[in-house]
Amino acid sequence: MDDMTADRLLRRFTQLEAQRQPLIAHWRDVFDHMAPERSSGWYDSNFMGVADTASAQRATLQDSTAIDGMEVLKSNISSGMTPENSRWFALDAGEDDEDATRWMDGAADALFAWINAAGFSATANECYSDLLPAGWFVLYIDEARDPRGQVIGGYNFETWPLHQCYVSSSRAGGRVDIITRRWFPTVEQVVSEYGLDKVSERVRTLYLDGKYADTIELLWCIEPQTVGRTGILARNKPFSSTHMEKSGKHILRKSGYDEFPCAVPRWRLVPGTSYATGIGSNVLPDTKTLNQIIRDELMSLRIAVGGMWKATDDGVLNPRTVKIGPLKVVMVADINNFVPLQTGANFNVGFSKQETLQGNIRRALLSDMLSPVGGPVRSATEVAQRVNQIRSLLAPILGRLQQEYLQVVIERCFNIAYRSGALVAKLGPLPDSLAGGGFEVRYISPLARSQKQEEVTAIDAHLMGLLEIAKATGDATVLDGVKLDPAMYEKALALGMPADLLRGPKELAQKRQMDLQNQQAAQQAQQQQELQTAAATASIDVAAKSAAA
Repeated sequence: MDDMTADRLLRRFTQLEAQRQPLIAHWRDVFDHMAPERSSGWYDSNFMGVADTASAQRATLQDSTAIDGMEVLKSNISSGMTPENSRWFALDAGEDDEDATRWMDGAADALFAWINAAGFSATANECYSDLLPAGWFVLYIDEARDPRGQVIGGYNFETWPLHQCYVSSSRAGGRVDIITRRWFPTVEQVVSEYGLDKVSERVRTLYLDGKYADTIELLWCIEPQTVGRTGILARNKPFSSTHMEKSGKHILRKSGYDEFPCAVPRWRLVPGTSYATGIGSNVLPDTKTLNQIIRDELMSLRIAVGGMWKATDDGVLNPRTVKIGPLKVVMVADINNFVPLQTGANFNVGFSKQETLQGNIRRALLSDMLSPVGGPVRSATEVAQRVNQIRSLLAPILGRLQQEYLQVVIERCFNIAYRSGALVAKLGPLPDSLAGGGFEVRYISPLARSQKQEEVTAIDAHLMGLLEIAKATGDATVLDGVKLDPAMYEKALALGMPADLLRGPKELAQKRQMDLQNQQAAQQAQQQQELQTAAATASIDVAAKSAAA
């Protein structure tokens, strides 16, 4: 059975490799010009020391406008979509139950704290370094484990290098739910991860011979578990996971996942594939042209400084060996045989084109919409307008990122925490209204809240209009058409107010009813007190009159 599984997985890998091959040259070109440190693996998947290659590739670049623009856009997407200092998501069970709302809000607070504690922000920053140039990334999400593989609680986030990943989807146009990772750990790493008794005879021999640094080609295949398949997993989990040595097709480990453990968002899909291109593809032509212009300018600058000469071999002057420089004498038979050559270069044209290309690159990367470093501080209104503009331009992309990236992360982290009992231990038992139900992820990051501003603006505008009518006509009944309490509750949630700090419409109605009852009780007590006081006063008056008589 293992042989059949290995053969099938190897055939799938071959197919996935063929599907990805036509796009490699383009991704490599984009990385070379915008993230040289991340392009080395596309040249050699078994290349371990990327520093020298990355340094050489960066040295060939003449302009850093695209690199700087990518960093600025990456920082703004990170701070706008997944800020580290404030919760950027909420959980909604779709139940009209305030206890359930509080439980889910507490779960969101706990998840946010645990996600941050696992170093999600740093990992997400690496993900965006792949997303913007290449248009996709692979984020692996699992429970944190110790070196022996035992679960220790918390989360583990890993960014898998793109050149190692081959992806597909089991449904046309659906999320990525099939991935094969091909990588080259050392013999020592393989034995440490899987154990000496699990590896093939070839790897065991290499290890016992002390060849620890030799590399082994491994495949890690994660795919949906199909109905009726046997021998892949002892536990029938929805997704199977198989580790194998490619050479010899030796299976090292079989396991499974309750959810697909990888988030693989795509910026702009390439038709007919599961892959994508990024915003780096938009600026690649201008970036390449800009680098060529600057390269030509530097060459022209050398010519302008050192000059270009025309020489005639007159028997005295040998143009092939002559060297010019300060304090050097060049022997010629005729002075006209060695004269400067006018190049006709025009630096002004080059400088003008350079500025145009740099502006195009900044505009494509939205850098011209962001606050420049050292520039004037913008007001809150200007910042809000800028966020809305960026949101409008990136709205389609943000929607895909929320669906294929953030939702996958939150669902995976929630399910891990719930299965482990961590959420119940922190928040108490699940409310009855949530039992057996699902939940929806809502996004309350700065960029997501800017999308909610339209609802807030609509509520405010409608109420202001009704108030103006009521003021002009003296008829306050025009406000009866609006459910003020639910409207204010929804507005507060849209503005990002935590649910546990708000009274929902039902709780507010109960509070008002209780306040009314307390007020009535107080009035009755006061009336009773007044009656008792009046009776006591009347008794005193009667007694006084009797005494006087």
